[in-house]
Amino acid sequence: MADIAKKWEKIRGEYRRYIRNEKHLAENSVAAYMRDFVDFEHFILRSFEVAPEGVEQYMIERYMAWQYEQGRSSASQARRLSGIKSLYGYLLFQDKIQQMPTDFVASPKLGRALPDLLTIDEVDRMLATLDIRVAKGCRDSAIIEVLYSCGLRVSELTSLRIDNLFFGEGVIRIIGKGDKQRIVPVSSAARDKIQLYMEFRRPKYSSEPILFLNNRGEPLTRVMVFNIIKRAAREAGIDKSISPHTLRHSYATHLLEGGANIRQVQVLLGHESISTTEVYTHLDRAHLRRVVEDAFINLEQ
Repeated sequence: MADIAKKWEKIRGEYRRYIRNEKHLAENSVAAYMRDFVDFEHFILRSFEVAPEGVEQYMIERYMAWQYEQGRSSASQARRLSGIKSLYGYLLFQDKIQQMPTDFVASPKLGRALPDLLTIDEVDRMLATLDIRVAKGCRDSAIIEVLYSCGLRVSELTSLRIDNLFFGEGVIRIIGKGDKQRIVPVSSAARDKIQLYMEFRRPKYSSEPILFLNNRGEPLTRVMVFNIIKRAAREAGIDKSISPHTLRHSYATHLLEGGANIRQVQVLLGHESISTTEVYTHLDRAHLRRVVEDAFINLEQ
């Protein structure tokens, strides 16, 4: 048993280095993958006492059944199976196994639960609750405007640096998942709110490279941004499930409704796949089919 556990430990370290250095996953993603790895590892060691290379299809199916019995959501089960497939893809690439034990493991069926959508009026109402005469209100107003009008992930917002603002060109540079960069247009409203916030920020924290700071001059956390959004929505009387992602989702939907094609929105959001971008739409089937067709016509030209 000790020797088998050491083999898991060795593969765990190698796989971690692979997804971090070769796949260039963000630290949050690496941590999530490794949590799922350890969960799978413990189950296999408890139930079968085999090394990673000795895992067979029925063992993975037993693990997935156990996940179901534990009350895991379909999305959680699918994510864990995806991680297992990634692990065994790595082992196959390294010639440690001859075939994938995951090839015929059925994936759980996923529903497509879409997040709530904010209207433009509701975004304006959230902004109206903030007192931009004080530093905190000015900062929070800039945060909401940037999340909505640039379509950022919350992690992209909290890591946004001052030297990635190019207001002369009307764009900002975003460092997204896997350290991939993209250029996003910045609205005049977002630019004005950021510049107003900088007037409050500059005297005390001029040397800090991160744009949005807390009252101690430290970068905001994801939880802090979540609370800012929830508070503004509550003050605006909006009875919806609201998070920073709601603003990103609303941005994508409003772009598509305004006539942008889905390929353009995919690039602006930093999605690798158009199918991911489609999840952000509440559009009717005819309109969605039309923008997808436009996207493929543009790709062929």
